[in-house]
Amino acid sequence: MSTDLISSKNNSRIKQVRKLRSRAERDQLELFYVEGIRQVGEAIQLGSEIDQLIVAPELLTSEFALDLVEREVAGGCDSLFVSADVFRSISEREHPRGLGAVVRQRWQTLEQIRITNHSLWIGLDTVADPGNLGTILRTSDAVGADGVILIGKTTDPYDPNAVRASMGSIFSQRLVRATNETLIEWARQQTLQVVGTSPDGPLDYQSGVYRGPILLLMGSERHGLPQELIEICDPLVHLPMAGRSDSLNLSVATGVMLYEIFNQRRRSTSEAAPVRGRNSHQSAEHRPPPRRNSRRRDPN
Repeated sequence: MSTDLISSKNNSRIKQVRKLRSRAERDQLELFYVEGIRQVGEAIQLGSEIDQLIVAPELLTSEFALDLVEREVAGGCDSLFVSADVFRSISEREHPRGLGAVVRQRWQTLEQIRITNHSLWIGLDTVADPGNLGTILRTSDAVGADGVILIGKTTDPYDPNAVRASMGSIFSQRLVRATNETLIEWARQQTLQVVGTSPDGPLDYQSGVYRGPILLLMGSERHGLPQELIEICDPLVHLPMAGRSDSLNLSVATGVMLYEIFNQRRRSTSEAAPVRGRNSHQSAEHRPPPRRNSRRRDPN
């Protein structure tokens, strides 16, 4: 590995990194670019395959990041050391911090999913906005869900806007691609509750009872869930609205549903737990588990 500083924006390897802004290029190479100390740190800590590190020593001042780079370089990670100007030519941030990475995409198939009693998957039909998708990935991680099944023609979860909005959750959440037909066939073979949302759903979302393994299906903002997916939902619920708006942002609606499921599961666990005295609700048994990789990290 060479540590010579790349100072030309026309360097062939730098030009290849910039090409990853294109979905066609990302799809062909099965790679994507991620930038930022927190995001790159999450990728490394969660075991993602790093194809290249891109480091601008002039911009990188974080001790956490410098230690991270030192460990990765010592471990043999292919690393490009670049000037500040070259790094800015790659970056889409106004104030880049000097650390990026080209990372291998990770996809799974429906057949690789193993359903347990605590499984929670989110099925998104034709989601179009990468920012919405990234936000949903972040919320999915927050409630301890397994991942997202992308149904039909959807935006790319490895789009820079989706990656940025996920705040590192792109590396903790599992991603699956499916069609309506393959998802329906798979869901019918599983023992799980398929929950769907629709303005015509007969049940208020808070009246639904969410237990065991769950597949939450969310439709597009424009068209909602297609009829063939509605038919496998039990329950089909709606989110009440009192104002003039006739729909919610997809990431907001998904967040509302995920936290209703999350809170019902928390209450169910709390009710099932044995009573251990007057202050048992504050005991270690009832505290939420620590977050993965809970050691202190650079926040940026």
